[in-house]
Amino acid sequence: MRKRLYLKVGDRVTHIKYSFWGVGEVIEEWHSHLAGGFCFVRILFEDGNERSFINDLDSEFCCYYSGIRIIS
Repeated sequence: MRKRLYLKVGDRVTHIKYSFWGVGEVIEEWHSHLAGGFCFVRILFEDGNERSFINDLDSEFCCYYSGIRIIS
């Protein structure tokens, strides 16, 4: 089954609950090659911290559902 990915490298994002993190940029994405495996993204935020999130819209734990939004 093909994953429904939300973010890609270079996307600029913000978190609706943690605005003090600042704007973030997706710097890496990686995918499991196993059936049912996870897809992740790593985001570098303005506060200097990198944070990793699940990037599959079919997962209830996807970064979109936890508050990550793309900045246009």
